Amino acid sequence: MKWSRVPDDRPPERTAWCSIVGAPRCGTTSLARYLSGHPDILLSSVKEPHFFSRRDLRSWPTADVTRFVRKDYVEHFFPGQTEREMLLDGSVSYLYAPERLEPALRLWPSAKFIIMVRNPLEMLPSLHQRLICTGDEDVQDFEQAWSLVAERRSGRHIPRCCIDPRLLDYEEIGRLGKHLANFFEVVGRERCFVSVFDDLVEDPAKQYAEIVDFLGLPPDTRAEFPAFRARTGVRSAALQRLLKRPPKAARPLLASAADLHRDGRSAGKHSSLVMKVRKRLLNWNKSAARPVQLPGRLREEIRAALADDLAVLSGLLGRDLTQWMARANRQLETERPVNSPIRRAWPALGLNAAASAGFPR
Repeated sequence: MKWSRVPDDRPPERTAWCSIVGAPRCGTTSLARYLSGHPDILLSSVKEPHFFSRRDLRSWPTADVTRFVRKDYVEHFFPGQTEREMLLDGSVSYLYAPERLEPALRLWPSAKFIIMVRNPLEMLPSLHQRLICTGDEDVQDFEQAWSLVAERRSGRHIPRCCIDPRLLDYEEIGRLGKHLANFFEVVGRERCFVSVFDDLVEDPAKQYAEIVDFLGLPPDTRAEFPAFRARTGVRSAALQRLLKRPPKAARPLLASAADLHRDGRSAGKHSSLVMKVRKRLLNWNKSAARPVQLPGRLREEIRAALADDLAVLSGLLGRDLTQWMARANRQLETERPVNSPIRRAWPALGLNAAASAGFPR
């Protein structure tokens, strides 16, 4: 592996580091935006660097890890300001590879993690739609995509453009209890704050204040909590894949600035014009996302696959979440009155129902 050296091996200047580790489609982007407005927090220049999950640094000597992380992570993804108290990384992949965070724990012994969870019957269809928009998924129908899980585990029916085939294993992604238990075991329960999506929807101000307190930071004056990265559809999935996950030869030309930055690459000399055309095409290709109504047989199949895992998750959090599986396909507006600004925005993220007692990168 090629990596850059810097003159010394002192620990990174920042004394505090936090990561929103997932699960995907659980409000991680919105929470990252909220926290980025805190005067003591600096969000990475790319919300999801996936730095520690994309490379295994566990066998490296601490001095080498320090040099590499300082140059290729801290200086690259957190440029400029140095006066803030805490770095914030929003990589949802960390939930599924906690063992690779060991080098980060060496550098930031007081590191903390925010884990976000959601009803799998809502999370998984929303994730499927998001993967179509990112160009990682080429099967338009979620029921068909779910049926392909076993074959995709064997390496079949994987789109060439998919950046990480593990994303297409919807059943495994939905095993939140399993992954939460593993994460606790690897990094320690005391380092983690678990945010239930329904809680964030029900009272975002309260959830935000609790997280800021967990991070050991003073409260701030944020009063607005809009939803970010709303659920959208596409007119042409093929065009979306070309623009979002271009072939290797065209990647320097068509890849987004964020993807190039994540890869440590810079845009070409014609990038400004190309990016303008690319942006116009992406905007043209957007369409309204239709609400996903899971067929009864599919709901039952997902319930059967994840029932035991949901019991594990309930035990870990000390609250009964089994009610999730009985509430599929009911619209949020018909279940509870809209009583906050965020409640009017969150349905765009694909929320079909919310738990009466409340409920992830």
